[in-house]
Amino acid sequence: MKQYIVILIVSTMLLSCQSEEAKTFMDKHQKHPRVRTAMLEKDGLLRKRFEDKGLIYPPQNLFIRVFKQEKVLEVWTLSGSDDTYKKVYDYPICRTSGNLGPKRREGDLQIPEGFYYIDRFNPKSNFYLSLGINYPNRSDQILGQKGNLGGDIFLHGGCATIGCIPITDEYIKEVYLLAVHAKSNGQMKIPVHIFPSRLDKFTLAQLMKQSDTDANLVRFWENLQIGFQWFEKHRNLPEISVNSDGTYQFSTAP
Repeated sequence: MKQYIVILIVSTMLLSCQSEEAKTFMDKHQKHPRVRTAMLEKDGLLRKRFEDKGLIYPPQNLFIRVFKQEKVLEVWTLSGSDDTYKKVYDYPICRTSGNLGPKRREGDLQIPEGFYYIDRFNPKSNFYLSLGINYPNRSDQILGQKGNLGGDIFLHGGCATIGCIPITDEYIKEVYLLAVHAKSNGQMKIPVHIFPSRLDKFTLAQLMKQSDTDANLVRFWENLQIGFQWFEKHRNLPEISVNSDGTYQFSTAP
């Protein structure tokens, strides 16, 4: 009984700390001029966009999908009524670098492919505002070139890239503001799924015909396709883990 009470107290304290951190996150970011500008210029537009689709604003949960070949970044949010995601908006990607396929080493100019989350907010970026993703993740560490994977992959403003995802200053204001709102409302990890293309059966077959595809790349894309199709079917996210061989494992979220 005493052990249960101690666990309960510790859990309550942890939740309280997380809640307090979330509450102050927006306050801290509004001290930065570019975030204040984003709020002034974009808050009303975003509010109307959400309201027109029957969505709660500010958002409490975001999901971002990136398609390299189509050059589009999608923003989704939980609908609230049935616990499924609904698309908010498609943002055009200004420029890409490298080829279709994952990032495997520093300096290869590749935009990563796989399942990530936002791990950094930079309100003073060289590219206006930027959101870092947790590349290299565990899969990248297993499958990539050992000790030379690179890093600092961001969604950011501007229109230049050597492996990042630029969506112009105007659009990063919107995506950054939505991400700040989501974290302020308690979402600690905002998932970012990056695909070479929309991985339905037809498109994957076309990718294999168009590119000089080796067997390892085919297996990698087929593995990513499972995660793509899961969301297409259910409009919610699976639990994603990484196997010892670097492949992703998908299971029903608890």
